[in-house]
Amino acid sequence: MFASFQKKYFLSDKGVAGVKRGIFWTALTNLITMAGMGFLFLVMGGFVEHLASGADLPDALPIVGGLLVFFVLLFASNWQQYYYTYCIFYEECGKQRMEIAERLRKLPLSFFGRRDLADLTETIMGDVQAMEHAYSHVLGELWGAIIASAIVFVASLFFCWQLAIAAFWSVPVAFAVLYLTRGPMTPVFDHVRAEKVKVTEAIQETLDCVREIRATNQEAHYLEGLNAVIDAEERETTKGELANGLLVNSAFAILRLGIATTLVTGAAMVASGQVDFLVMFAFLLMVSRIYAPFDQALMLMSELFAAESSAKRMRSIMEEPVARGSEQFEPVGHDVVFDHVAFGYGAGEDGRAGEKVLTDVSFTAKEGEVTALVGPSGSGKSTVSRLAARFWDATAGKVTVGGVDVASVDPEVLLRDYAIVFQDVLLFDDTVMGNIRLGRRDATDEEVLAAARAANCDEFVSRMPQGYDTMIGENGSKLSGGERQRISIARALLKDAPIVLLDEATASLDVENETVVQQALSRLLAGKTVIVIAHRMRTVENADKIVVLKDGMVAEQGTPAQLKAAGGEFARMVALQKEAAGSCKKGQRDSPFVTLTIGCSASLIFKRLAMADLDS
Repeated sequence: MFASFQKKYFLSDKGVAGVKRGIFWTALTNLITMAGMGFLFLVMGGFVEHLASGADLPDALPIVGGLLVFFVLLFASNWQQYYYTYCIFYEECGKQRMEIAERLRKLPLSFFGRRDLADLTETIMGDVQAMEHAYSHVLGELWGAIIASAIVFVASLFFCWQLAIAAFWSVPVAFAVLYLTRGPMTPVFDHVRAEKVKVTEAIQETLDCVREIRATNQEAHYLEGLNAVIDAEERETTKGELANGLLVNSAFAILRLGIATTLVTGAAMVASGQVDFLVMFAFLLMVSRIYAPFDQALMLMSELFAAESSAKRMRSIMEEPVARGSEQFEPVGHDVVFDHVAFGYGAGEDGRAGEKVLTDVSFTAKEGEVTALVGPSGSGKSTVSRLAARFWDATAGKVTVGGVDVASVDPEVLLRDYAIVFQDVLLFDDTVMGNIRLGRRDATDEEVLAAARAANCDEFVSRMPQGYDTMIGENGSKLSGGERQRISIARALLKDAPIVLLDEATASLDVENETVVQQALSRLLAGKTVIVIAHRMRTVENADKIVVLKDGMVAEQGTPAQLKAAGGEFARMVALQKEAAGSCKKGQRDSPFVTLTIGCSASLIFKRLAMADLDS
């Protein structure tokens, strides 16, 4: 039974041990409480005998002593019950959250392409919370009540089997009513959760896009949509709780029928002389207490069924295969070699259905050189950089670093040799210094400041009230896009890894800052393997090697001079950007303010369109 518990409710070995002890102490607490009813029955018997025959009243000392023993035992059992049904499971659920987070950390990036962020958040927070409530409020109470009631039922058969059946028949019937509704209610629970995920998604989207919403004056539209999603979730939750409430209250009514049948049966048996009044009184005391443990269990039994769905979702994450590999990584140099690499997203991954992204990619990014990846949008540039860092594994061919296949190395071990700067920068609500130090935790302040200066951070940090100790807000909300990007570059420089991946790392910088950062990169990244993705040709014109990707294949590769002279795809992209830049300059020369504004804006739009063709 406990093995099935462990699988069904996603319990650890310690959690299973807690369930066992929780059930034991809950059953014992219920039995001690029932023993108190028995003690009261004996005392009442003495008083009845005194009234009926004039016998002496029971001695007060044994009664007081019995009461003291009863309350001491009840307190001790309740204390143990509380610990094993609450404290243990609070620890268990905290551990579950950490295990899920740890599992997510080790999963390949393809998993996050298949799963929605709001759904994962709801699993970590909502599903674990549902399991926590089920563990602490239902499992121990339910099974403890069942075991204690079974023992009391068997014992009561020896006193009067007719009254025992009259008192207990309603218990299995009430539980059967709820259990039979388990199948129909499961889709209801899943649907309510799906609506909750939609609300989380809508709120998250609104918060992420709040600046864009205000800039486009779309507050009313977004609030209307958010209200509609919340109203839909509220309606579905109400329907689910109403259906659940009707079923639970029906079970309550059936359960309480046992009191009526005990009273009717007892009265009939007393009238016929089959039992005396005290026996009937004892059974009435028993039924007044025996149903109490089932009240909460019945109320939350449907929650226990819902918890099975929560456990299933949690288990699905833990059963996802992690990216494994050797803990040893000893490359000979740090040349990154793509050898006839192909890659395709599986069904449902990254929103695509079995789409091939790369078909046959072969090139070498040599140590000590800057290799630039360029090409039209969707050509696979970002995918190539992610395969190089083993965020995904190639479906054919192989990627090697210093002769070692990256697919054979544990991702965390592999990434020690990588410094990565993405176009979408992620910063923490910390100081500038703290965010840069993420590149290398043990770095000194002098090393952090050196990396910051190299990334041209001094210019904007000097204007901050506390300098490098200034808090920058959630994801750098107090900074501009270019400032956030420079902190990210400083972080990569501080790590000082032998392989550097720059995915449009200077896209958010103006021309002046881009030039300064490019100079810093050229100066400080000497001797490293550098792979750069960029859509502006001036960003890559000083690269040692350019690899042009098109339709998932290498269209051409070579130095910038060689590719310009060849007149191929790279030369065409350079010409397009020069033409776009020239159009903007011409618009600026056409004089009046209105003409300048409209003409240059149009030229900028066309320039953006041309650059979009080169974007990854």
